Amino acid sequence: MTLIAGAVAVITLYLLLQMFRAANPAALARAIRFGGGVLALAVAAFTGLRGELVVAIPLGFFGAGLLGWTPLANAGFGNLGGLFGGGAAPASGQTSRVRSQFLDMRLDHDTGQLGGQIVAGPHAGRDLGEFDLPSLLAMVPTFDAESVALLESYLDRRFPAWRQNAQGDAAGGQRRPAASGKMTAEEAYQILGLQPGAGRDDISRAHKSLMKKLHPDQGGSNYLAARVNEAKDTLLRTHNG
Repeated sequence: MTLIAGAVAVITLYLLLQMFRAANPAALARAIRFGGGVLALAVAAFTGLRGELVVAIPLGFFGAGLLGWTPLANAGFGNLGGLFGGGAAPASGQTSRVRSQFLDMRLDHDTGQLGGQIVAGPHAGRDLGEFDLPSLLAMVPTFDAESVALLESYLDRRFPAWRQNAQGDAAGGQRRPAASGKMTAEEAYQILGLQPGAGRDDISRAHKSLMKKLHPDQGGSNYLAARVNEAKDTLLRTHNG
């Protein structure tokens, strides 16, 4: 029985590690933050019932901060959640938009969620979320290089392990996006999620916020990060001019 229990434990640990490795980094971070917040509140409640308020009160504030409860900001504890990504600022509703010949991609500033729609070809008008991984990979040979780069960014977030699992790097991992020409101010505003005429401070804030969303630990994309940098430079040159 001991041998069987040990084998089950090893198999269970292996499966958990595989799930952890394939998990979306952003979703995993949110799950860890939520679990930590719930655990901290539970321990705070337990210690509070035992009369240990000196421990229970700060631990309760800490757990609530991890869960992003905004009332804590007024009590001076907002930064506790911020250390772990909680206590975020109120939703701005801003989105960034990057368009290529075949795809129209949108990045939500508040959630970091990347989505897209096909705008040309036999699947025009359909959302990328309607397709599974094999179907998306099958579209690659019909896309131009810039659209492939955008699709890869989407796949990196939705299917974190797709590159390792793709047969022979079917998505053309060695293909590089061709230069799409000089970025216009209109495109730059769309990429940063800003209205035309936004000031330098707004441009810098939007750029900084997006670069955090596109960090590799958040399932980011080097291609999208490059486009965000180009958008900032384009608009700052316009202001300087």
